[in-house]
Amino acid sequence: MMKKSHIHWGIIAILAFIHIQGLLPASHWIKTELPAAILTVAFIYWVARKQPAPSLCYQLNGAFYIIQILLIVPRFNPGSGYWNIPLLMGFIALEWIRMNTSRVLSGLLNEKDGFEKERSHMNETFRIVRSERHDFLKHISAIHYMLDHREAEKAKEYLDDLVDGYERTNLSIKGERGSIAGILHQMYREASSAGLNIVYDTDLPLSTMPMTDKELVALLGNLLSNSIDAAVEWQEDTGEQGSVTLQFHKRSGLYILKVENHSRTIPGPILDQIYQQEGITTKSGNHHGLGTKVIKDIVKDYNGFLDFIHRGQRFETKLKFPAIH
Repeated sequence: MMKKSHIHWGIIAILAFIHIQGLLPASHWIKTELPAAILTVAFIYWVARKQPAPSLCYQLNGAFYIIQILLIVPRFNPGSGYWNIPLLMGFIALEWIRMNTSRVLSGLLNEKDGFEKERSHMNETFRIVRSERHDFLKHISAIHYMLDHREAEKAKEYLDDLVDGYERTNLSIKGERGSIAGILHQMYREASSAGLNIVYDTDLPLSTMPMTDKELVALLGNLLSNSIDAAVEWQEDTGEQGSVTLQFHKRSGLYILKVENHSRTIPGPILDQIYQQEGITTKSGNHHGLGTKVIKDIVKDYNGFLDFIHRGQRFETKLKFPAIH
């Protein structure tokens, strides 16, 4: 089945060739039109490889197509040769506007989805905190009752279980801003639900990193999501418990963020291209390697340094950022 992107670039190639045809000198078609058609298709193919097809709604795309088709109508009127270059420039300008509009709208929609996820994570985190605080006195009453009835061992077990639950929540939210606490808590819950052992070892809050909340959430979300997915696959293959460890420290004027996880053996060609080329992924299934590109772009934007090590069945990603605010 032909993809929408193939249809789009096919239409653009045909319309572009019709415009270019009007600029060609009168000669045999093999000498002029055939080379022009080949060059047009080659150029459109090159653009399509670099630029995804516009993702506008059908109404907007349809309006652009109609205007672009109307621009070729004067081509078929006798004596309209002097309009060929302005019409071609108009056609190119319209396609540039379409692509730029699509890029902006796509970015806004992605941001909207990201904000909705952040809000959902924050709401869930604060719901859990409110619930724990609401039930705190009830837990104290239950422990008090056990102690009154000389059931110290049961009280200890109850208290250990209670503290363990509070520690899980506290690991994610201590000293963090709302959106950062939300993504950390969400990733912690996902890893725990998958049966992984996840550890946050931080000397100071991750919120102290010198970047916006939106980019810090994207960075942490992609790092932890990739690590959790890899550890889950390793866990399924081996039958042993996988683990994910996040460490954050400040040393010699640098913020150092390290994420380590269990991982399958990664083939050399893929390992060489991780964080270097878009579309490279270590995951099985329908994944596109976009998370690694997001991580690489954020590190570059903040003049950071990215390194990774794959040793045995462990994969470690280490990021360093200048401690400049």
